[in-house]
Amino acid sequence: MAKIGVIGAGAWGTAVAAHLCRMGHEVTIWAYESEVAASIAEVRENTIYLPGFTLPEKLMPTTDMAEACKAQIVVIACPSSFFRHIVLDAADYISDDAVVVSLTKGIEDNSLMLLSDVHAQIRPQGAERYVVLSGPSFAKEVVEGYPTDVAAAGVSPDVVRKVQKEFHAPAFRVYSSNDPVGVQIGGAVKNVIAVAAGGCDGLGLGLNARAALITRGLAEIARLGVAMRANPLTFLGLAGMGDLILTCTGDLSRNRTLGWRVAKGESPREVIGSTRAVAEGYYSAGATYRLAKRLNVDMPITGLVHSVLYEGQSIQDAIRGLMAREFKTELEGISRA
Repeated sequence: MAKIGVIGAGAWGTAVAAHLCRMGHEVTIWAYESEVAASIAEVRENTIYLPGFTLPEKLMPTTDMAEACKAQIVVIACPSSFFRHIVLDAADYISDDAVVVSLTKGIEDNSLMLLSDVHAQIRPQGAERYVVLSGPSFAKEVVEGYPTDVAAAGVSPDVVRKVQKEFHAPAFRVYSSNDPVGVQIGGAVKNVIAVAAGGCDGLGLGLNARAALITRGLAEIARLGVAMRANPLTFLGLAGMGDLILTCTGDLSRNRTLGWRVAKGESPREVIGSTRAVAEGYYSAGATYRLAKRLNVDMPITGLVHSVLYEGQSIQDAIRGLMAREFKTELEGISRA
């Protein structure tokens, strides 16, 4: 069994920490808010971010970053907007031979870098010992022990196998991947597409429209991935199609809920300000939109979401504009067809 530190006590970090603890690992979870650490310690529940679920007695909460990083495996589970800050804070405490596993999904807003590149910039000595874990995985279902499949991706097959060994369980299957770029793009951009899917459902446009939007959203993800030299087959897997379907259709999806509530008349700012939980699609929409522009990748659904969230366009007008586009070749930008 391994000594594991989880940095971030939101719903997803808490769920994965509980899973690892139940596997027999020695797990410490770092919380930014002292009240979160206190609730885990005192009542064995994350009453703020994952209420209603009893956590293992052996799960140790802390607000001391150094304590959490004294581990063989350090898991980062913070919102993408805090990722650089967290890695900078933790860098002095993570040993060079530790494996870093990222549960965070997003593209850095200012630099437009993938988070693996942000980590490598701060900790170049740890670049080959960095693994991305992503896939269709709602925190509430993981903490309840429902069957879940995810993908672990990194540049070192040996390091990926180590993560696979330590995280894999009958109800939490971990598949290996050698495409961390594709896995990260899938995990980040699916949140943007899910905002559009929620808007589609909120407007009552029907199941045909939702299915079309998800499919064309997958095409956008693949086009961006190809432009960044990812393996296009990655987007047919857990971190691509799997996570996209879940986030676009599941009622537990914060990103889908954001789109739904905007379609029902709330402003994006009102929705974001009404909860402490983060809808990553709100932040990823801006970065993904600008990255697509930089790489000259056609991403009209991402553009729709960006215009609604940041430019004040009504979701009805945005969807009408999307539907009025000229006809296209279906696999344009993905293959030579």
